[in-house]
Amino acid sequence: MSASVSEGQIETGATLRDHGGNLSAAIQHYGGTRADWIDLSTGINPCPYPLPEFDASDWSALPDTAANTALVQAARAFWGVPAEAAILPAPGASSLIALLPGLVDPRWVRIETPTYNEHAAAFANYRWSIVESGPAEACVAVHPNNPDGRLWREDEVNAPLSIIDESFCDVCPDQSLMHLASQPGVIILKSFGKFWGLAGMRLGFAIGDPELIQQLAQLQGPWAVSGPALKTGIQALQDKEWATATRRSLAGDTKRLDELATKRGATLVGGTDLFRLYEVDDAAQWQDRLAKPHIWSRIFPYSKTYIRLGLPPQDGWDRLEAAL
Repeated sequence: MSASVSEGQIETGATLRDHGGNLSAAIQHYGGTRADWIDLSTGINPCPYPLPEFDASDWSALPDTAANTALVQAARAFWGVPAEAAILPAPGASSLIALLPGLVDPRWVRIETPTYNEHAAAFANYRWSIVESGPAEACVAVHPNNPDGRLWREDEVNAPLSIIDESFCDVCPDQSLMHLASQPGVIILKSFGKFWGLAGMRLGFAIGDPELIQQLAQLQGPWAVSGPALKTGIQALQDKEWATATRRSLAGDTKRLDELATKRGATLVGGTDLFRLYEVDDAAQWQDRLAKPHIWSRIFPYSKTYIRLGLPPQDGWDRLEAAL
């Protein structure tokens, strides 16, 4: 197996960064079409939120200011955002991650690994020096962490610029650090693609210090969020019954995945109700065994024994069990 497939790398300019979701490389190596594959390499809900009915103006008109305001209000209510904190919708959390290091002059940022690697890449692009421990002018806490599900304590997020990435926290809202969003220097990121399963819609949020949020808004520019994303986000964030039922369903599916994997010799390391990290004897061999019947998983260039699995769709469980 080629390293580019087994490590799930993608090329961005002159940099190679490892990601899940690199299904095109898997197809090139193992064959089949996209429809033939079950992609477990990401932490995206396989049962996405049902899309609303769109009309022509959602696609043809510039995104409406009133709709943007309604989306902010829905986000404030859904996540219990403190009144002192500001909210900025954006075309995906990744677009915000790329801008955040430009808010202050570059010095030292603390990013403990392993974690989602786009944060370090973004800070490196702005010429920050990256450390794993000790005092720093900025810190990043992915909460819960990707890939091991670590939850951070609020006293651990203590830099003048503190970024708390809660892209996966909607499966465990009781663990959210949203109350910190009212503090100076704090920005909390939210992703719409993970819990709601609509990663292709590209919708995310920065929540926190109003001065920093205003700077982000100026860097982002106008009309950043599309009309269809505005409509979908408003409806989804107001649908608390769907969120409650989805958390219950994801928790049950996660337990089922753990039972399947551990019976086949994997040891649970951690994760969330959207993905699980297991330790196995040989991660590359596990990935290869799953890929032959067209099930894609995530392994990591820094570990020969870690494999991460997302949840399959409801009609994919039998295939996963047979492949394992």
